[in-house]
Amino acid sequence: MKIVVLAAALSVSIPCAAAAQAAPAQSSSVAEAYAQFLLGHHLEEDDNVDGAITAYKRAMALDPAAADITAQLAGLYLRQNKIQDAMATAEQALKIAPANSEANRVLGIVYAALAETSGGKNAKADDNLVKAIRHLELAIAHQQAGVSDPNVRATLSRAYINSGAFDKAIPLLTDLVKQETGWGDGPMLLAEAYAGAGRTKDAITWLEEENDPRLMGALGDFYEREQRWTDAAKAYERAMQRTPRNQDLKTRYASVLLKTGSRDDVGKARDVLTEVVSARPDVQSLYLLSQAQRRLGDAKAAEASARRAIAQNSKSPWGYYALAEALEERRQYQSVVNELAPAVADFRGKPADSSFGVSLLLPHLGFAYQELGQHDKAIAVFEEAHKLSPKDPAVSSYLIEANIAAKKYAAAADLARAAVADNPDNLRLMRLQAQALRHSGKADQGIAVLEDAVRKHADDPTAYVALAQLYSDVDRGGQAVKVLQDAQSKFPSDTSIVFELGAVYDKQKKFADAEATFKQLLAREPENSAALNYLGYMLAERGERLDESVNLLKKALQIEPENGSYLDSLGWAYFKSDKLDLAEDSLRRAADQLKTNSVIQDHHGDVLFKLGRVDEAIAAWTRALNGDGDSVNRGDIDKKIRSAKQKLPKK
Repeated sequence: MKIVVLAAALSVSIPCAAAAQAAPAQSSSVAEAYAQFLLGHHLEEDDNVDGAITAYKRAMALDPAAADITAQLAGLYLRQNKIQDAMATAEQALKIAPANSEANRVLGIVYAALAETSGGKNAKADDNLVKAIRHLELAIAHQQAGVSDPNVRATLSRAYINSGAFDKAIPLLTDLVKQETGWGDGPMLLAEAYAGAGRTKDAITWLEEENDPRLMGALGDFYEREQRWTDAAKAYERAMQRTPRNQDLKTRYASVLLKTGSRDDVGKARDVLTEVVSARPDVQSLYLLSQAQRRLGDAKAAEASARRAIAQNSKSPWGYYALAEALEERRQYQSVVNELAPAVADFRGKPADSSFGVSLLLPHLGFAYQELGQHDKAIAVFEEAHKLSPKDPAVSSYLIEANIAAKKYAAAADLARAAVADNPDNLRLMRLQAQALRHSGKADQGIAVLEDAVRKHADDPTAYVALAQLYSDVDRGGQAVKVLQDAQSKFPSDTSIVFELGAVYDKQKKFADAEATFKQLLAREPENSAALNYLGYMLAERGERLDESVNLLKKALQIEPENGSYLDSLGWAYFKSDKLDLAEDSLRRAADQLKTNSVIQDHHGDVLFKLGRVDEAIAAWTRALNGDGDSVNRGDIDKKIRSAKQKLPKK
């Protein structure tokens, strides 16, 4: 095994010379030992290693009490990578003088190298690391005045980092980086030490002060740790100017651009990733490219990139994850099932380390089953996910939602109670618990849960919206309005509060107030598709200003072209306008997408009946009866079916 010593000039101390000058009356054997020591040093400089070793050994024999001679031979053995000889000779020197700096240096370097090459964390590596630190600290502590070996301090700083003693490494590395300006590894080691010590802010301050282009990648990494995405992107951009062909750096740059919240940055990320994928396609870059394309509204391109990622490495779950998101964007839930069910089965059959892939994909498979109205399958999938991650509050929430969707309210309430007990401050779980309680006929208990949530999360507008929704659902509209008006005063820039206030007014049949509230929201956010849809549908439902309704709904669909709810709203506006062919097209697309949505199936049945397609209308109304039952009157639908059957030709 070779030991590589850090490149730096070694200061060769010759303590025997000092001893000879201080004590001229030394014996002739000591004087001869000194002469052999000098000879050995000169022979070593002339690359006569064997001669040098012989001279040092003669000197040791002549003066066996001179630890420095023995230590110098140990250093020579180390430089020749004769590790066992170096260690044995250094140990011999330490028996004479335990504090000998050179002998401790030799052993410290050897043990540090052994620790790093022993193959990871194990008892032997830890033991070598402890020995390395002890010997290197002694080497530094007993160096001669004015002697400073940067190699020893560098090796000790690495050993500190490897042992987790980051706070000890930082001051050592700080001095070294200032003194050894040409040492390329130093700044990165110091950054690593700051990271290990959890001193991210100190690291950022230091890196910003250094303002060294070589360190911009490290600075970007630390900005990421602080979720300073824009700053991270700027740092990576500077780093890329220095190494423009570094594909890993480009990928990291694109990754943080996707997190800044800026659509322009998503566009930049897509362009950078397209370049990366062209040069070196891999799963990570293809996954990120798919994300960027999806967020820019190009779901087909996102799907294509995801499929390329799967083709690149079918053993990675990330391509399937990106594919699921791309298909979900287009509301192709059956396709999600078709792609993920076999992939999950494949990952499930692999060794335990593939459980990550199963855990990653199961939620998307469960969502797809839920959207398709296959509630038992959705619950089974989420139960499996919950077994894999029993303490994950997100997975718990998926399972609770699936039970609510399946109208298994008692089971949902029990699951929510247990999840909230494990995560008492989790607002999402508290909302689900309140929903489950309301559906179980325990609305007052649900309200109490959300009133407590508002107290616990007084600075979160979501808590106020949740409480207002529940008040509205149980016909306590006045209290809902009061909660939302108070929240508006506290969070004047939050548009979710304005949206919910408009919805509450609508449920109270205060249509003028509802319309004014949604228009107020759209004045602030003209591209708010949910508000465009709500206002457009509200007008259509009342048969008022239908041209305006259609325009609002068309704009919503420009933003989300595949949204089944928006397609239903537009179809219903066309139906009220007696534009039946246009109505049927939109409502058919909505009904095909949301097969278990009773309102949408009912609407589709109405337009089919008016078009004279009675058989199809009866089928659609039957689907409405068998659907979720939300916001429909089953008795009215049943009457429509019975009436339509009378119009069928008699067989």
